[in-house]
Amino acid sequence: MYTSLGMLLAGVVLAWFGGDCFVCGGVGLARWLRWPSAVIGVTVAAFGTSSPELIVAIHAALEGVPEISLGDVLGSNVVNVALVLALVLALSGMKAEDDGVRRDWFISLLVPGAVYALLMDGWFSLFDAAFILPGFFGWLIIVTRHARRHAAATPEAADTVSPARTILTTLFGLGLLIVAAQFVVHGGKGIAQALGWSPFIVGAVVVAAATSTSELANTLIARARGHHDVGVGNILGSNIFSVLFIAAVAAMIQPYAVQLPEILPSLAFGLISTLLILPGRAGHLGRWRGFALLLAYVAFIAITMRQTAAQ
Repeated sequence: MYTSLGMLLAGVVLAWFGGDCFVCGGVGLARWLRWPSAVIGVTVAAFGTSSPELIVAIHAALEGVPEISLGDVLGSNVVNVALVLALVLALSGMKAEDDGVRRDWFISLLVPGAVYALLMDGWFSLFDAAFILPGFFGWLIIVTRHARRHAAATPEAADTVSPARTILTTLFGLGLLIVAAQFVVHGGKGIAQALGWSPFIVGAVVVAAATSTSELANTLIARARGHHDVGVGNILGSNIFSVLFIAAVAAMIQPYAVQLPEILPSLAFGLISTLLILPGRAGHLGRWRGFALLLAYVAFIAITMRQTAAQ
């Protein structure tokens, strides 16, 4: 138990250092490519910080417990918004000015409903995975086109931006985040197993919080450095990537049965938390949203744990 707790804490520390490097490299990459920072947040940063969820999904599917990966993905979507983004918003609020933020918010809003519709038959099949994946690649094409339009209208980057240094910084930060995720995931799973919870609940409550450490580090650091769009884009992109790609990959490796009552709290609170971050005028997200989201997260944990006790 103490070993697992030590691994968890070590992962959090590594995530902070990795998040700092990753944000610096990502913003530099945006300047070099002449992409808006929100696009970097929703692609490079989001995919990088979602790598722990991808690793967990593949490992869980190969080990014959893909339910952990679904719990991790759906739980992470709640944690990313109702805890990670909520903490940042509660501290000082944020401002997301890029047009792509509203687009990705709308897609994130559709995801819970689409997942519920596909899993109503109680099975996450190869057909379901094959249906989801094209949606992910279609979204990725739209984001890339948005970036190209922005680059065409933006002057070339100054000579002070070093492509090699920027890429190395980004990769180094990503590497630290991946290592941190391994510590956090193994530590979190060890603690959860000692409590005797079901695979889905382990994924939705403990592993989801653990694998979202990267998003927390990235979002806080991005906010501290004034790169609001990177932080918000990272959260939205991570949520889209997690469901439309990671969940589909796990189901392709091993299709599995789904207990609808078990996943409903994650889907419902994923929808509620997304509704609470609709950008206001000029993209402003006030502090009150952070406090409302934190209350939603407490309710999510309470309902999920009550469901566990009932089982």
